[in-house]
Amino acid sequence: MFYSIRHVTRFRYSSPVRESVMELRMQPRSEGPQSLRSFQIVTNPRAQLYAYTDYLGNAVYHFNVLREHEELRIEAQAVVEIVAMPPLPGGADPLEWSRYNSYNLSDDQFDLLEPSLFASMTPELAAFIVAHDLAKPKDDPLAALRRLNTTLHQAFEYTPGVTDAQSPIDVALKQKRGVCQDFAHIMIAIARSWGIPARYASGYLYHRGSCQDRSADNATHAWVEAYLPSLGWIGFDPTNNIMAGERHIRAAVGRDYCDVPPTRGTFKGGADSELAISVAVEATHAPVRHEDFLRVARPMSSPRPTPSMPEHLYHQQQQQQQ
Repeated sequence: MFYSIRHVTRFRYSSPVRESVMELRMQPRSEGPQSLRSFQIVTNPRAQLYAYTDYLGNAVYHFNVLREHEELRIEAQAVVEIVAMPPLPGGADPLEWSRYNSYNLSDDQFDLLEPSLFASMTPELAAFIVAHDLAKPKDDPLAALRRLNTTLHQAFEYTPGVTDAQSPIDVALKQKRGVCQDFAHIMIAIARSWGIPARYASGYLYHRGSCQDRSADNATHAWVEAYLPSLGWIGFDPTNNIMAGERHIRAAVGRDYCDVPPTRGTFKGGADSELAISVAVEATHAPVRHEDFLRVARPMSSPRPTPSMPEHLYHQQQQQQQ
């Protein structure tokens, strides 16, 4: 399946600002069943883009705008291919819990067992765990995570505006409402308390008309990936009570949202700012690859050597318009 993604971010300022510095994590990852076919970023005002790969393997772009401006617009476009994934078993091996040890886990996976800024144990979360009988899983890890996914979906209402990007999980726990970022952080914190490495996945969700998704179709999306030694990284979407699959397009992964915001930056000036975002994800056709459309118009031919031929020849290279 091929998807076309258009992600536009606009910052408006109440008065001219200068020296905007911005960091972007918008480029879909290319690994496993997901392959990035094309990607581009355009900014207005125009700026020189620089890129690097962070320690989590995410593509990071950054730029600065030095001249005064009253609006900053960032548009990212991508085409991604996601192939069908084999179905998961109903449960994991009975010995799966015993595989969470130094022999089967790497240093990076051990790091994802530690509390992080937005995904850590709090008194509110501890009370939620007790109230929903989540302290000690009775099932294998895969079945336990599936049950947790459903429990969170049923325990919280999807309500934008109750929390913001910097809200701790206690806000959603007290309100019993929130958005995908809140649900992902709560699930990560609980999974880590069980001894399961878990990470935050940021990206996009393709919304089909037949799917009863709670998440908004014009925004970025977030879900959870948990590590099972015998199966690898498995995605869970507590917002929509589904497993992450062919409709989930991964842009970045991290310990929590703090590692993977699509945009992060600052500016110099005394203005107020307004943020507007538009996201469109559509099914599309396979992009034309460069090697697919090349047609040989004139085959190679070797000139016949002659005694008077110079050592270096100059050949005209022209195309006939047809």
